[in-house]
Amino acid sequence: MKLSRLFFILGLLAILSGCASSTPRMAEVRAFAAEAPKLGAYHELTERYRNTYQREQPFLSPEADAREQQLNARRQQACDDFVKLQYGLQAYMHTLGKLAGDNQYDLEDQVKNVSGGIKAWPDSGLDDRHVNAFAGLTRLISRGLTRQLQENAVNDILRDGQQPVQEVLDAMRTLLRLYDKTSDNEQKTVIGMLESEIPFLDPKRDRLLLALARSQQQQKQAEFRLIGLRYTLARKNLDAIEQQHRALVAQIPAQP
Repeated sequence: MKLSRLFFILGLLAILSGCASSTPRMAEVRAFAAEAPKLGAYHELTERYRNTYQREQPFLSPEADAREQQLNARRQQACDDFVKLQYGLQAYMHTLGKLAGDNQYDLEDQVKNVSGGIKAWPDSGLDDRHVNAFAGLTRLISRGLTRQLQENAVNDILRDGQQPVQEVLDAMRTLLRLYDKTSDNEQKTVIGMLESEIPFLDPKRDRLLLALARSQQQQKQAEFRLIGLRYTLARKNLDAIEQQHRALVAQIPAQP
């Protein structure tokens, strides 16, 4: 009888968990978690920012090259923290998805990606407020690992995640503006160098070089136009995630 009673209780708990995950609200939470791939545009632009020096180095004067080398060393370190913002927000979204009944996410590996925290980089706009928000987000992710599948757990994480998520999104938008400005400067350097040097090539003597230079100019102009669209897309994706998160938080039942 005792063994039968145990099986009955376990079965009942499984049924209750299944019911909790099958509500329309939990479906909305799972849909929110499924939007995490939209953060990939931010990641792509972070890596592009990281590799700025490698792309522009052939177009730099010796003086500018020495200056950019120093900036590059600091940029490499900073980008390790910049990309963690995306990992943290993604892990938070997946934590909610798992608590809402979606078991496709491997949260333990994602927690490793955000371990160690981040530090402030004032020159970039990433300040202590953002650092503290990221730390709060990682604590929520760790808490989510120990919670059982239930709607109350989802509501608790959403409620406590409202402010950290807002601050992390603000940090990511701030960095996107930095990336955009850096890309504009890179465009001025690259296109400016080509535009200033091409007129001095002799169409007869430097025919091949002239053709290659003009081809490079066209390719670079197209590249920068495409990257401009990627910045717009990345910002729109962050805005959409923020709106969805706000909507889920607004639906949390009032605490008694």
